[in-house]
Amino acid sequence: MAARIVITGAGGQVGTFLTARAAEQGRDLLTLTSAQCDITDPAAVDALGLGAGDVLVNCAAYTNVDAAETDADRAFAVNAAGPGHLAAACTRAGARLIHISTDYVFDGDFGGAPPRPYEPGDATRPLSVYGSTKLAGENAVLAASPDAVVVRTAWVYTGVAGGTDFVAVMRNKAAGDGGVEVVDDQIGSPTFVGDLVDALLALADAWPTARVLHAANAGAASRYQQACAVYAALGADPGRVRPVSSAAHPRPAARPRYSALSGISSARAGLPALRGWSDALAAALGR
Repeated sequence: MAARIVITGAGGQVGTFLTARAAEQGRDLLTLTSAQCDITDPAAVDALGLGAGDVLVNCAAYTNVDAAETDADRAFAVNAAGPGHLAAACTRAGARLIHISTDYVFDGDFGGAPPRPYEPGDATRPLSVYGSTKLAGENAVLAASPDAVVVRTAWVYTGVAGGTDFVAVMRNKAAGDGGVEVVDDQIGSPTFVGDLVDALLALADAWPTARVLHAANAGAASRYQQACAVYAALGADPGRVRPVSSAAHPRPAARPRYSALSGISSARAGLPALRGWSDALAAALGR
């Protein structure tokens, strides 16, 4: 077990669940919300007091994909410059860094060939400012820390009633009346936050042999398929979910049409394989 887990961005979706799971396991913890440690400030990062043997898991991120299109400087500061500061601090202290990245570093274009889940070594080509800043963060981390590991994940949700993630919103819709339109031309890897944090803690204890890994529930689904699965799991009529194209609901930032992540090479490198997305969804919804 790692000597100490340090979590930055501990107040966010992943950070909150990671903190709770690590505490359940009785780990030595230092948890800091973004208000308590601004990773864009090198002095604040230096003040963390990292020590040899610490494992820092960076959950801090600018995650508003659409807002990033007009707030690029802030998105870059949090998603690229900040992780670089953390990586440099870890190198100086002899600590290790796990940095969380995203499927949005890919563009979903397979040149006319059938799409298939992305492996960590596949070419990146982000379509949005958000994706570009996350890719810049990956590069900054890998350049500043020879031991750092980048973990890409996708479509993370909690499914908690009243929440704001996609599954939580669909859960709230299912509890009401009427229908909902959901895009059927965006395909990815829905990932339950509980499975993701378990994988992160396993990495903290057994460092992998690769520097870039994918941690997402296995399989691929469209947003429409995911929404239908939520309704069905809750005993609501999936027929209330209507498929539409992305053109019906235009957004400021472009999304990849396909960004499912493969865990095959990551499992070979030492990351525990995550279960299928539908099994994880059923567990998240308490079924």
